This record gives sequence, structure tokens and C-alpha cells, in this order.
Amino acid sequence: MKAIHIIAGLLALVAGAVALYATKGSPLHRRSGWMFAVAMATMTTTAAVIAQFFSPNRVNVVAAVLTFYLVATGVLAVRRTVPQMRLRATGLMLVAVAVGAHALALGAEALSSTTHRVDGIPAPPLFMFGTVALLAAFGDLRMLQAGRIEGARRLARHLWRMSYAMWIATTSAFLGQAKFIPEPLRKLPLLVAPVLLVLAVMVYWLVKVHRRPRVAAAVH
Repeated sequence: MKAIHIIAGLLALVAGAVALYATKGSPLHRRSGWMFAVAMATMTTTAAVIAQFFSPNRVNVVAAVLTFYLVATGVLAVRRTVPQMRLRATGLMLVAVAVGAHALALGAEALSSTTHRVDGIPAPPLFMFGTVALLAAFGDLRMLQAGRIEGARRLARHLWRMSYAMWIATTSAFLGQAKFIPEPLRKLPLLVAPVLLVLAVMVYWLVKVHRRPRVAAAVH
């Protein structure tokens, strides 16, 4: 299972990089995005199973489930209308609430422990996971209440969720698993660069998506 996890992770990083930098909506973006989604679903599922049953690590379970949720809701945002995805979106929202609450509880446990860590992870990443999960769940609730999501909001929902999932995968690969990277490349600037680059590209596309309607309105 670990081999499947590693192969899926490598495919996700490559496909995700292509999808992130490709022109949004282009055939290349769609193909690489679909490959990214499938690879991430495989990687996160195997990660959760490994962390739950074979090499117990509560933080890895949280990260895996959160990442799966982000990818699933990111895909649904551009492939289904709200009425079509209502049942699935509701179920995924409840998963996000559960994961968020569990992550915050683990963060509190880390703060109160003598080592200030839970399964080797300090409190800040756990609070970050919890906050992201609950904010995303709140976004789900607003979408379900509105009964629709269109235009820039729909694209932004897709972009930030897929990009954040990519950021988690990139951070895990380059910082969390740095010991597996060849020694000559194991320099902090080289390890941090891909992580920051994913964040920068995510912000760029989100700004571009939100500015597009305003520019169009100004022209007309």
C-alpha cells in the first residue's frame, strides 16, 4: 500500500503542477486536473488507511481526510450544480466539520502536553487545519443555503480548494519527507521554494478570477 501511496503522490505533484500553471479551462488544464484529482484521491485514501491502521498517526489522518475533502469539493464545484451535488456536498460538509473539530482538539492537546506536540507535530499546523476545515464547511453551508454558485465564486471555490490541497501535498513532500530527498538538494531554500510557489500561484489565480468580472463591468 505504501508503494501505491508514493506513486500516487508523485503523480499528483506532477499533474497538480501542470494544472496549476496551465491556462484555466484549457484542455491541458482539464486533463491534468482530472489526473491530479484521481491521484490525490488515491494518495489521501492510502495515507488515511496507513495512518489509522498500520502506522498510527492522528495528524496524518486529519491531513489526509482534509485534503480528500478539499479535492472532492473542488471537483464538484465545476462539475455539478448545487441541486445535483446537494447530498454529496452536505455529507462532505459534515466530514469537514468533524475533521476541523478533531484538528482543533489535537491542537489543544499539543499545547497542554509536555512536549507541545501530538504525534510529532506542534499545535500551529493543527490549528491551521482545523480553521481551514471549518471555514470551508461554512462556505459549503452558505452555498447550500443559496442553492446555487456561479461565475467568479464558483471558479474561486474550485481554485482555492484544489490549490490548497496541492499546497498540503507539496508541503508534505518537500518539508515533511525531506529526508527522502537527495542530500545535494536538501537545502532549506530549495525545499521551501515549491511550497511558497504553490501559494503564490494560488493567490495569483484567485485575484485574477475575482478581478475579471470587475474589469468586464468597467469596460461595458
